[in-house]
Amino acid sequence: MRNFFLARTSFLQNNLSVSEEFDTISTEMIRKVKLMDNRKHCLITGGSRGIGAATAYKFAQNGYKVTFFYRADNESAQYTLERIKNITYDCLALKVDVRDNDSVLAAVKEAVDLFGPVDVLVSNAGVDKIELFTETTSEEWNRIMDTNIGGLFNLSQAVLPSMIARHTGSIITVSSMWGVTGASCEVAYSTSKAAIIGFTKALAQEVGPSSIRVNCVAPGVIDTEMNASLDDETRDSLCESTPLCRIGSPEEVADAVFFLASDEASFITGQVLGVNGGFVM
Repeated sequence: MRNFFLARTSFLQNNLSVSEEFDTISTEMIRKVKLMDNRKHCLITGGSRGIGAATAYKFAQNGYKVTFFYRADNESAQYTLERIKNITYDCLALKVDVRDNDSVLAAVKEAVDLFGPVDVLVSNAGVDKIELFTETTSEEWNRIMDTNIGGLFNLSQAVLPSMIARHTGSIITVSSMWGVTGASCEVAYSTSKAAIIGFTKALAQEVGPSSIRVNCVAPGVIDTEMNASLDDETRDSLCESTPLCRIGSPEEVADAVFFLASDEASFITGQVLGVNGGFVM
């Protein structure tokens, strides 16, 4: 059984034991309450920490019902969930390996059953490995590809049928500036992130007639756990190479994601928004 955290309170759901008749009435009342709740539902992958956690918090701050997937870090997931609970109880965290399509489909169904159809998908889950290409094993290559682009494929296929049927929806992909320029010793990662950009542009053209927008953010060097292994000399060098002379924050990327999902970006699709302090222009 999939391990998950759930934060949601409902007076009706917690008080259904008086009689079968009351159960029936209460179930119908719950259904009607859900129908009246027109708040949007945002699903975020890689949501337990870093950019994903900041994005989940941003959407919760703006009135969204939030579901986030995470792969392994129960402690970080619980922390993020508790932080969101200070804003809303309409939040759900599910432990999902985005490479596993069956697990993705089951988790999306669980989220939709609770919060309604997904209005915004933020495909953020990603992994990296810094190493020479000649030392990259096929297993490592496949792990990066299956997570970074395979996960995007699985999630998009899971949520798109409902979006197409409703003629509404927004998908935000998370690439990297290395997906634009390429990075030495990160060939697999750069390749997967470049593929995300191609995916974004192609899908935007395909689903545009259904009023669905697909956009991409391409972060630069951001203060996340993925970059925590960088030594001080490397971090200083990266700051010096950035016109704004600093490393970005997860919250700044989350702001860009939220903008692309918002009505303010209603005529923007198929675009790549660099959030890199000018490192790549």
